[in-house]
Amino acid sequence: MEVHVQPRTRTKMFCGCAIGQLGDPPNSNVCEVCLGLPGVLPVINKAAVEACLKTALALDCEIPRHTKFDRKNYMYPDLPKGYQISQYDLPMSVNGYLELDGRRVRIRRVHLEEDTGKLIHAGDKLHKAWESYVDLNRAGVPLMEIVSEPDVRSADEARDYAQALRTLLRTIGASEAEMEKGQLRAEPNISIRRHGADDLGVKTELKNINSFRALHRAIEFEVKRQIELVESGGTVVQETRGWSEAEQRTFSQRSKEFAEDYRYFPEPDLPPLELDRPWIEDLCRGLPELPAPRRARLVSEYGLPASDAALISADRDLADLFEGAVRSGADAKATANWTIGEVAPSGKLLPADHLADIVKLVTSGAITRDQGRLVLRASMESGHSPAQIVAERGFAQLSDESELRRIVEAVIAGNPRAVEDYRAGKKQAMQALMADVRSRAPQANPRVASAILLELLK
Repeated sequence: MEVHVQPRTRTKMFCGCAIGQLGDPPNSNVCEVCLGLPGVLPVINKAAVEACLKTALALDCEIPRHTKFDRKNYMYPDLPKGYQISQYDLPMSVNGYLELDGRRVRIRRVHLEEDTGKLIHAGDKLHKAWESYVDLNRAGVPLMEIVSEPDVRSADEARDYAQALRTLLRTIGASEAEMEKGQLRAEPNISIRRHGADDLGVKTELKNINSFRALHRAIEFEVKRQIELVESGGTVVQETRGWSEAEQRTFSQRSKEFAEDYRYFPEPDLPPLELDRPWIEDLCRGLPELPAPRRARLVSEYGLPASDAALISADRDLADLFEGAVRSGADAKATANWTIGEVAPSGKLLPADHLADIVKLVTSGAITRDQGRLVLRASMESGHSPAQIVAERGFAQLSDESELRRIVEAVIAGNPRAVEDYRAGKKQAMQALMADVRSRAPQANPRVASAILLELLK
């Protein structure tokens, strides 16, 4: 797997141009360096180097004392200099791993390079008039390239690997890693081998993949294509293939080059880097708890199911919110349910003590769960405390047994068919009766009302 990640920086890799947003006017975030004009010199972006080193440390990579940048030479319209500044024989880090479902996917290297521009093709099939445009807004944007060893064995594993890598990058703050925004691009290199064989076959590299679902589908298609090709007597060609989301298939783009074709040589306009050991140690100490150990701790410390722990630990802010609410006195399992079921889908956060108060209000029976959802949304939007919102809106759960008994008796009298069905063994009729209870008294305590209903239906 080759994964290109845009580190969290404000400016490009070798100049002061701002990293723009999708939808910016073409060629609006460029300068003499981006455009490859004569007489300009690149300057290394320290924030990008730091993000790369943090990523390498989180992946348990070896970080050499010396590293350098190289020129990767090739001609393409979106590459204004005629070469790309990358790293070749002395990358920023090597020999790491990523934990994936109890086993390790080895990481060959994590290095820095610059992105290219973008080609936009437009045409009129009727008149056979075609034009291509070049947008250099992304030219020079820093990229971390994370290259794995061939340890990934299926489309499922490739998708899980890319998702786990995204979680790690977000946790350590190295990148936002949004695939939809082009901040994370997964490019699988796929080869097959016959059962029992040791040597892998010729590989193809897949590009144009913009979602985890597309990654999964593209790999499944390409594996099937290669198997059918080999079994029919054909030969797999080393090439780069694109993924067509509309047609759900891969297609040939160009033959795949070898390293010597790029004529790598040390970048003469940039000095070699000597990475300061105390700086590396400071970066290592500053790393937060990583997703895998945190996931295990959520299970052991709070008794959460592994599935809940995985969902919560996938987002650092969400995990911090969950643990903060539990420290504020909320029940761990109930808080996990609210975190996963209500907070995560909203895309918003609130203070941990506010979430804890909502969980405690609902679990104690002071307000209903539906009221709790309203309080949660109001607290997210206004920042007011749950207690203040409950008081302002007059929320209070009806738990008085005599009042609830009167309501339940009216429900039984008003639903003779549902009562008959329930007594005939159709237990789902209870849902209809409870729905009528809620319609008559939205603030009714469901536990108390249900107990009274069961008692009167005997």
